Amino acid sequence: MSGVDGGAFAVNVAASAGAALVVLLGAAAFGVRKGLHRVVDIAWGLGFCAVAGVSYALSAGHGDDGRRLLALVLVLVWGLRLSGHIAARSRGHGEDPRYEKLLSKAPPERRTAYALRMVYGLQALLVWFVSLPVQFACYVPHPPGVLAWTGTAVWAVGVFFEAVGDWQLTRFRSDPANRGQVMDRGLWRFTRHPNYFGDACVWWGLFLLAADAPAGWATLPSVLVMTYLLVNGSGKPMLEKQMHATKPGYAEYVARTSGFFPLPPRRA
Repeated sequence: MSGVDGGAFAVNVAASAGAALVVLLGAAAFGVRKGLHRVVDIAWGLGFCAVAGVSYALSAGHGDDGRRLLALVLVLVWGLRLSGHIAARSRGHGEDPRYEKLLSKAPPERRTAYALRMVYGLQALLVWFVSLPVQFACYVPHPPGVLAWTGTAVWAVGVFFEAVGDWQLTRFRSDPANRGQVMDRGLWRFTRHPNYFGDACVWWGLFLLAADAPAGWATLPSVLVMTYLLVNGSGKPMLEKQMHATKPGYAEYVARTSGFFPLPPRRA
C-alpha cells in the first residue's frame, strides 16, 4: 500500500465507522426526543470531524505528521463551518419537508425505527464511506507532494464557494423585500448551487490528499459517491423540485443559469 501500514489502517477504518455511528446516534437521540430529524444535517459535518479526529489520533507514528495535520485541519474547518451554518439556519424552524416526506413512507408505529435506519444509519454509513480518502491520507508516510497541495487549493476554492454562497443567500433571505424572489446575485448568478459545487470541490481536494500515494486512488469511489449525491441524489434535484413549486421566477432562472459548474449566465 505504498508504504502505508495496512493493518493499522484497517483498525482506523473500523474505529472511524464507530466514531461516525456515535455522532449520528447522538443526533438520533435528540431527533427522536424532539421529533425533529433535521438535526441530522447538523450532525453530518460533525461526523466527518469526528472521523478526522480519530484518524489523526490513531495514525500517529504511521503517517507523515504534516499530512496528518493538514487533513485534520481541512476537515475541521469545513465540517465545523457547515454544522454551525446549518444550526443557525435551522433555529426556530420545524421539520425539514424532505424528512417529513421520507418518514411518511413508514407506519406511525414504525416511524422511529425507520428514521434510525434510513436517516441516521444511512448517513453514518455515508460519513464513513465518503471520509475514506481522509482516513487514508493520515496513513501516507511521506510529506505532501504536488497532488496534495493541488488538492488543498481545490479545497480552498470549494470552501470559498460554499461559505460565500451560504452567506450571500442568508443576507438575501434576511431582507423582507426579497420574500418570494429568486436569489440570482453574487455567486448565485453563475451557478444555481454554489454551495453544492463548493462541497464537491472540498471532497475532490481531500481525495487528492490521498491520491498522493498510488494506493490512495482506491478511495476514488468515495468522492464519486459524494459528487453523485450532490448532483443527482439528495442535493440538487430535491431542492430544485421544491424551488420550482414555490418560486414563480425559478424556471427563468434555470434557463439562464448553470446547474452546477459556475459559468457566465446564458442569454434569455
